[in-house]
Amino acid sequence: MAITRLPSAGFSITIRIAVTADASSIGRLTTAVGEAGAIVTALDVVDSDPTSVIVDLTCDTADAGHADQVVDALTALDGVDVRKVSDRTFLLHLGGKIEVNSKVALRNRDELSRAYTPGVARVCQAIAENPADARRLTIKRNTVAVVSDGSAVLGLGNLGPAASLPVMEGKAALFKRFGGVDAWPVVLDTQDTDEIVAIVKAIAPAYGGINLEDIAAPRCFEIEARLRELLDIPVFHDDQHGTAICVLAALTNALRVVGKELADVRVVVSGAGAAGTAIMKLLLRQGVGDIIACDRQGALHRGLTGLNPAWQWLAEHTNKENYSGDLRGAVRGADVFIGVSAPNLLIGDDIASMAKDAIVFALANPDPEVDPREARKYAAVVATGRSDQPNQINNVLAFPGVFRGMLDAHAEEFTEEMAIAAARAIADVVGEDKINPTVIVPSVFDSRVAPAVAAAVRAAAQNPATTPPPAADPGPADLPEIAANASATP
Repeated sequence: MAITRLPSAGFSITIRIAVTADASSIGRLTTAVGEAGAIVTALDVVDSDPTSVIVDLTCDTADAGHADQVVDALTALDGVDVRKVSDRTFLLHLGGKIEVNSKVALRNRDELSRAYTPGVARVCQAIAENPADARRLTIKRNTVAVVSDGSAVLGLGNLGPAASLPVMEGKAALFKRFGGVDAWPVVLDTQDTDEIVAIVKAIAPAYGGINLEDIAAPRCFEIEARLRELLDIPVFHDDQHGTAICVLAALTNALRVVGKELADVRVVVSGAGAAGTAIMKLLLRQGVGDIIACDRQGALHRGLTGLNPAWQWLAEHTNKENYSGDLRGAVRGADVFIGVSAPNLLIGDDIASMAKDAIVFALANPDPEVDPREARKYAAVVATGRSDQPNQINNVLAFPGVFRGMLDAHAEEFTEEMAIAAARAIADVVGEDKINPTVIVPSVFDSRVAPAVAAAVRAAAQNPATTPPPAADPGPADLPEIAANASATP
């Protein structure tokens, strides 16, 4: 079931090469790279003399091993001297990706006296008298903590806090670029739930919101639920809610493409961890026809023993026909497949067994649950989490605007009404007249997205009654807060 990995800018390398100065030398380089399965993205002449040319050849490869294969292929050519290989991703991370800049000038004594002592004392006293002024007079107004314990870094597993820092830096950079939000990484050298809750509670006064990131299930559920009870600022676990918002937005438009209603479709979700649980919860709130949740042991169904609380809840509230087989059997006849799990679980024949005009969201990164090239042979709409494929479902569509809206509204919590409003805003940015099988979500660089999401979230925060109700609400008694008692594996 193996697939050929696709070249990506995430594995881009620049190779400095000296070649003989003849008419065919450059062509031989690019041909060798192409035959090795990489994609040439740039070729620059650095220097030359009557007998040789020095070039920097930049290409996208599939992974580190593939990059080595490309270099070996070039080295094997006659008249080629490979002098240096640079990994462009590592170069970008040298020294980190974010920094602190002052918003005020400190050019003379007067400015220093107002920004710091003695003038700052009056501002401190004002906040002591009215703590709510901290949102108006400090960075709390526009600052988010990106908190991680490094226990579930991307799809790489438990790498620890130091190894999680590049991801948290990147998250902070995305907050600023797309939402104008000042975010800062807070990586914790503990994976104890009580300690994490206590630390975040203690640092919360400096922040207007908490973004939990890359914390493994089931602890992520409990940490989020407890912090929501303790803090008067929004707590948002992006792996759950950001993913769910983007999937709902994409599915809204995908269903428009194929002419189906959410209430009429059967959805199969591969992966019943943090992201999968949140996706299923939001789809259930929106009145989906049926969902089958699959994880390593197959479909979650009534009668399955040894389930943790979250999986037990899913078994009781999904899978109407109580299907008990494996993932490949579950997708037969299904209208929608959503993968938030692991690579290469399905093949083209599995997608061919789905219902007519099937929708496939294979979101495992960097390698999806099914090769998108194979899936497109049989499905009407295919989306992945990759930036080099059509219909990239990326959380950056959601979280910058969500936090921008919550900060602007001085919101004290993140609500499901905000999630629904954000998803609808993302879907509507595309425009019904622009939707087609390869365009179901806007580009992450579409400047309309974050403002639209922020406005929708702000409206939902300021007046929840104006937020359109879900298509079908099972009610609090039937659909309890999963985050309060959930336990699942990623």
